[in-house]
Amino acid sequence: MSSTRELILAIESSCDETSVAVVLDGHIILSNIIATQINSHKRFGGVVPEIASRHHVEAITICAQEALEQAQVAYSDLTAVAVTYGPGLVGALLIGISAAKAIAYAHQLPLIPVNHMAGHMYAAAFVTELHYPLLALLVSGGHTELVYMKAAGEFEIVGDTRDDAVGEAYDKVGRVLGVPYPAGKTIDEMAHQGQDTFNFPRAMLQEHNLDFSFSGLKSAFINTVHHADQKQETLNANDLAASFQASCTDILVGKTLEALAKFPVQQLIVAGGVAANLGLREQLKAALTANQLDTELIFPPLRLCGDNGAMIGAAAHVMLARKEPFAGLDLNADPSLSFDYGEAVEV
Repeated sequence: MSSTRELILAIESSCDETSVAVVLDGHIILSNIIATQINSHKRFGGVVPEIASRHHVEAITICAQEALEQAQVAYSDLTAVAVTYGPGLVGALLIGISAAKAIAYAHQLPLIPVNHMAGHMYAAAFVTELHYPLLALLVSGGHTELVYMKAAGEFEIVGDTRDDAVGEAYDKVGRVLGVPYPAGKTIDEMAHQGQDTFNFPRAMLQEHNLDFSFSGLKSAFINTVHHADQKQETLNANDLAASFQASCTDILVGKTLEALAKFPVQQLIVAGGVAANLGLREQLKAALTANQLDTELIFPPLRLCGDNGAMIGAAAHVMLARKEPFAGLDLNADPSLSFDYGEAVEV
């Protein structure tokens, strides 16, 4: 393997996927090994942190070896090691960080600490070249944010959720519907078979800010189902799913359009686990067309919407190009890591 090419071994372990990838020059995936834990957490209706950490311990070295073998490279070929250090579950993060430190120390490699949410955004780099400034809609189980990027590696949150993240709302509604964890894909499928007949609230759409709220929607959904149960009425599950999803997508699309009006950009990235939602993809595409916006809409491939090592490698490539400081062997997890929050300068 030529030494002129940049090879990054990237590790992701922030929640319930153990993933190790080898990324070439920031945009070519040579390997992306993912060990999922869904079956272990499904019976609990959500991620159990202690169980997640145990599974990471079992899988991390196996994933690293498989990633190298599939990429047909050795540790001596690598340029650097990258690892997610936050946000996420502290125990889960520490497993990945410990593995990355050990590899960096043993093979005398630079250690690049990566923000998990930056990784989600840079999954778009595997689709097309990014042009700045750009806007990103981050939608996942733990985050719902609008992020303005003035340049590569520069992030500013211009809109955030006041309460629940949209992915969290999907999982909580899924429990009420009796849908197995993770609920997003099944609710999306049900929604495409139902109608928006319940007219659930669209919180904060009339307010002049870019923030989100999903707590009221979640409560309205739960109250509707519980009230029907008390009256021994049977509600159409597909219509419930369609109504819930219609409210979510109206909120997300409405706020995103407001952000595009305030920050006109060439590209809009939609990233995070909920970016795999077909209803959201369809409505965003339709909204950009209806509003005659020529903004390029970028969705990562479905396999890169969830947590994965490749996205961490893409983000690390940008940090390497910016000559950002490497981490020392004292790198620690930061479960509450965030970008700066504030009003970005209007373009």
